[in-house]
Amino acid sequence: MSKIWYRPQAWLALIAGGVALLLTAVFGLHLYMTTTATPLHPDPRGVPSRTQAAPSRQWAGAVERARQVVRAAVADRNLPGVSVAVGDGADLVWAEGFGWANLDDREPVTPATRFRIGTASTVLTSAAAGLLLEDGRLKLDEPIQTYVPEFPAKREPVTLRQLMSHLAGLGSDGGDEGPLFEQHCERPVDAFPAFADRALLFPPGTRYRYSRYGWIAVSAAIEAAAKAPFLTFMRTHVFEPLGMQDTRADAAEGAPARATPYFPRYAAEPRYGPEPMRDLDLSCYAGSSVFVSTPSDLVRFGLAIDRGTLLKPATVDVLRAPQRLASGQATSYGLGWNLGTVPLAGKPARMAGHDGDLLGGQVASLMTFPGRGLVVAVTSNTSYADTSGIASEVAQAFAQP
Repeated sequence: MSKIWYRPQAWLALIAGGVALLLTAVFGLHLYMTTTATPLHPDPRGVPSRTQAAPSRQWAGAVERARQVVRAAVADRNLPGVSVAVGDGADLVWAEGFGWANLDDREPVTPATRFRIGTASTVLTSAAAGLLLEDGRLKLDEPIQTYVPEFPAKREPVTLRQLMSHLAGLGSDGGDEGPLFEQHCERPVDAFPAFADRALLFPPGTRYRYSRYGWIAVSAAIEAAAKAPFLTFMRTHVFEPLGMQDTRADAAEGAPARATPYFPRYAAEPRYGPEPMRDLDLSCYAGSSVFVSTPSDLVRFGLAIDRGTLLKPATVDVLRAPQRLASGQATSYGLGWNLGTVPLAGKPARMAGHDGDLLGGQVASLMTFPGRGLVVAVTSNTSYADTSGIASEVAQAFAQP
């Protein structure tokens, strides 16, 4: 055997060559993916749109400003399709679909096109819990085993409040990977074997950590307290009373009139083009991610919450109150609601809502502005669509005098 293999210089040369080849391959892949991306909507002015009715004269200026915002975002972010709705006071004042619900057939997005809303499902589930709180069938500070004995006891008690506020110490699936995407569950408790036996990541109440698993347990508690299947209770007590006819659980074979879901083909960046999302069964995620909806339905929901027509105002205040850690530090999350203050028409405005992630990227956003009567909802059929950015700009368009 040649003694060259014992020389450090030879090994260093081989390692350097291997690194160079790897870097060349990575750069080549990046170059190929970035240069072969085809713009879906090369001209913002050419983005197709569909609406069911023309806006009233009162809102014509705001709608035109918002249309320009959405068309620019669709073209710039290279999004297949986007749907938007806005409500003010008690009414839905604008709903319009942009782009394509299906790229192969060039099926247009309409206000009736359903989209997966990912973790924005949480606010809908929160309302169901609120109804049971009002009836005394759920109590926030009871251990979860009071309602769901199937949930294994931990070293310290885990309460319904802690699960709803992401303070329980449960883990999650990382967003894009996890065994539950490949399984089917008839009931929320069917998902427990995938996560419920794991040790808590921290003592309950001491840290905030978002967990889809926590809201599966909340869904199981709702089902037990309601003495009815979770999805049935959602339909009969939340969706039907509010006229949310286009909101339902996604099915493994897809919901009727649902937009085809896509995922960025490279680097979690839609600008490099979409590819069809892999098949997902969201049934095990229950109230944390299972629903499909339309922006119009989400706006109906937001208006009803703000006006106190589904839940009592005092209950809404409880659900939207920032929760606190054991240290006394306030979080920016309530019981199923993201909370914050955002600039609106040059002034700070209180915002309560929720973004919807699917496979780690945004597909939906709901924003309500309590006290102003303004509600905005945006959905897209690709992950990483930055729906919250679009919703913020649409809100600004409607907040202008």
